[in-house]
Formats: sequence, C-alpha cells, structure tokens
Amino acid sequence: MPPKAEPKTELIEISPAHQHLIMEYLTAMKAEKQISVNTVAAYQSDLEQFVMALEKRQLTVLSVSLDTARATMDGWADQLSAASLSRRISAIKGFMAFLVAENKRTDNPLQLFDRPALGSSLPKSLSEKELMQLIHYAEQDNSIRGVMSLAIIEILYATGCRVSELCHLEASPFRHRRQTIIIKGKGNKERMVALTESALQASEAWLAMRDQVPAYIALPWLFPAGRQDKPISRQHIYTLLRDLAIKAGINPDKMSPHVLRHSFATHMLNRGADLRSLQLLLGHADISTTEIYTKTRDDRLMGLVKDTHPLADKS
Repeated sequence: MPPKAEPKTELIEISPAHQHLIMEYLTAMKAEKQISVNTVAAYQSDLEQFVMALEKRQLTVLSVSLDTARATMDGWADQLSAASLSRRISAIKGFMAFLVAENKRTDNPLQLFDRPALGSSLPKSLSEKELMQLIHYAEQDNSIRGVMSLAIIEILYATGCRVSELCHLEASPFRHRRQTIIIKGKGNKERMVALTESALQASEAWLAMRDQVPAYIALPWLFPAGRQDKPISRQHIYTLLRDLAIKAGINPDKMSPHVLRHSFATHMLNRGADLRSLQLLLGHADISTTEIYTKTRDDRLMGLVKDTHPLADKS
C-alpha cells in the first residue's frame, strides 16, 4: 500500500503573535541544532498548521491544554503518513518545550504525548543489473539533458550523496579532476567522498557541454538551473531520473535520487565494505542508521560466512 501523501496546503494565515513565536523557535533551532533549510521549512509548515487549527477554536499556544491539543490533531492520522505525522508532533512538542524554557508557559502539555510508531521499513534500492541498465540508456543520449543526466547518476551512485548535497556541488573540484571531493552535509558537517573513474569521465563530458552555455559559465555550481542564478532543483533531478527510468524499462516508481543513495550503500555492503567506512561515506551521525542496510540482503550474510569462516570449506 503506497504511503499517504501530505495534503496540498493553502496559503496559511495566522496571527502576528503566533507567527512571531514560531520564528523565535525556528531561529533558536537553527542556532542550537544547525538543522537544514528543508527541515526548518517543514517545521514551520507543521507549526503553522497546528496554530491555524488552534485559532479556529479561538485558542493560543500559550493556553492550549493536552485535551484541546489532542482535539486539534484529530484527523491528522488520516491525512499524513506516519513519518510526516511523527515529524509534526515532534515539532509541536519541541515548540511547547521552547515556550516553557522562555517562561511563556509554565508547562508542556505534550511532554508525554507519544509520536506514532514508525515501521522499520527497509531502504529501497535498484539491483546492480538495473543500475547498469539505467547508465547504459543514459549513455545513448548525447543531448545536453542526456549528458547531464548521466553525470548526475554517476555522481549519485559513486558517492551516495544526498540530492540536496548534489544540487550544491561546485564545478571547480571537477575541473581539476580530483578523485576525492568534500561534501557539506547535514548540520554543515563536511565529509570526503571518492569518485569512480566513470563518474569523472561523465563529469568531464558534462563540463565540456556546460561550458558551451553562456548563462552557465560564470555560475559556480556543477549543475546550474536553467535561466536562473540558482543551482539545479531537487525536483528537476527527480524528473530527469524518472524519465530515464521509463526509457530504460525500469518502474519509475522505484526511481528517485534517494534510491540511488540506497543502491550505493547496499551494493557497497554486498561487496564487502565495512559499516564504519560506509557510515563515513554516507555522512550518518549514528552507525545505527547505517546498520539498516545489513537487513536488506540475507544472502549477503550467508556469503560472508561462506567466504570468510575457517570451517566453511571442508573440502
């Protein structure tokens, strides 16, 4: 069953007092936890939805009780995925805790309010055969769109970087054909990743074509947005990958930049990479996040015992 999509929201109008409190909280969050721009935007939307629901009941965040907060949240479970609902509740609980810390409230009514349990869904990835098929079809397209798509796929698959990290890659390291590059990830933390020879070649081909577009020459990003002084958008990359998947005969619902990140991790682990190294390459703060990939292939564990245990081969 496909996950529930977040509903499209109309322009949210809330009182200036509530808006001020939300912005105070988000400013503090950015300073203390160095959360990403995307997380800030998601939290802001969640809190505005909550406040708007309160205002319809003529309530404020400074006076709401647990019971009225529960009533306000009624129906969210039918509208949001479990992950989105969990994030929204987390944002509201944090907001309430902030109000208490700032002496704007004396209690946090949601302190003991539980978020929905999330299933331990396994990362979705393509098989190695599907990846090679995708790359093969990308290599057949010599248009600017095709050459860019190939470079995007090769870099995503070579480094396992997040799509937001890919969008903000600069062209300079690739002009010097560096085999390792520094990526700035979540919380502005930097990590080093390596590029495969095929990724370097695809990047060179893309740079040669990119430099023929006058509007791109002065821009720092490896993948600029068309006709804008901005890097390529995540949605543009998503669309490029889905279109290519259709041409390659791969279910487009299986294709996304994050699926390529999962494919990188799964294939590396299947071929003998150790978890600690994989954690560093992926930029995971906690190795428990990386350990989820050990559950994706039972035969990998069997192969590990067969290939490394001293008594595996008694012949």
